[in-house]
Amino acid sequence: MTLTLTTLSGNPRRGSRTLAVAEATAARITALLNGRDGLIGAAGLDTAIDDRVIELADLAGQLFAPEHPEADEALARVAGSDVLVVATPVYKASYTGLLKSFLDLYGANGLRGVVALPVVVSGNPAHLLSTDIHLRSLLVELGASVPTRGLGLVESQLGTVDDVLDAWFTDHGDLLHGAVTAGARAGAAA
Repeated sequence: MTLTLTTLSGNPRRGSRTLAVAEATAARITALLNGRDGLIGAAGLDTAIDDRVIELADLAGQLFAPEHPEADEALARVAGSDVLVVATPVYKASYTGLLKSFLDLYGANGLRGVVALPVVVSGNPAHLLSTDIHLRSLLVELGASVPTRGLGLVESQLGTVDDVLDAWFTDHGDLLHGAVTAGARAGAAA
């Protein structure tokens, strides 16, 4: 069985710090699911992980065009993912308009069956609430399963991303793993 893991960066700049945090988060999820911690093997799943990164900065010019084949391909990939890392910087106390424009292309329950992890990078600690209040709520509205709190970092933590991820995965890794393996078992049984 192959699980799909997609990293979606809503930053309007290519190669952003937000993307770096998202990719580090996805690498931790891959390690968790690949069984470095013995979790997938213990769950009885023989699983490979197909991971891909989508930078919305590459698709910005298509999102409002009458036809947007590359954006459609990205939409299908995201909706077909088993695990989705959605990352955004905070602009005006919320996610970027670019991310919102992309996600607005889904209909009701467009992300049903996807286990999602919202990730926010903020310049102001007060804006970290947007991780769970705004981005998590949007993902749930689209039908995604968001079994854990989101991951929020302030810019001053960018030099210690590994420490932040260690703490987050210690607190939430088991919940995330359980949701993904439950979904994988359900998919395998179907």
